[in-house]
Amino acid sequence: MTPRPAPVVTEQICNAFVTAADELLRRRAGLIAESDIDDFIALGWMDWDAGSLRITPLGQMALLRIRSRVAAVA
Repeated sequence: MTPRPAPVVTEQICNAFVTAADELLRRRAGLIAESDIDDFIALGWMDWDAGSLRITPLGQMALLRIRSRVAAVA
């Protein structure tokens, strides 16, 4: 299987990632769109760990940057 190229990081992907992270915290990973999960995995922001979706260290750093950027605008 050929690996999927990483998507371009857009505001839409960033917003979806923040929402997905919130859903994971609430233990509602089933509400995250599969296409979004594929994008987050391709970016290295999430991965599967023993059948559970988790945010990677790279994803945690991205989440901090996204949230701080949003807070600076607000």
